[in-house]
Amino acid sequence: MNDKPATLNCPTCKKTVLWTEEFPFRPFCSKRCQQIDFGDWAMERHSIPGEPSIDLEDDGEYQEH
Repeated sequence: MNDKPATLNCPTCKKTVLWTEEFPFRPFCSKRCQQIDFGDWAMERHSIPGEPSIDLEDDGEYQEH
């Protein structure tokens, strides 16, 4: 069994992060990097490709598909 913790790079600043309690914001190195990433999602700088799950031109009526 390998006792070494996994290492990865912070998605925001690329600093090396250990997957341990020493890095409570993992996979981010800090709360700041976590909040920068959250802001990028909120401002729609990040997105997941695919069709929207809701119809933005919907008239407000719920329709089952």
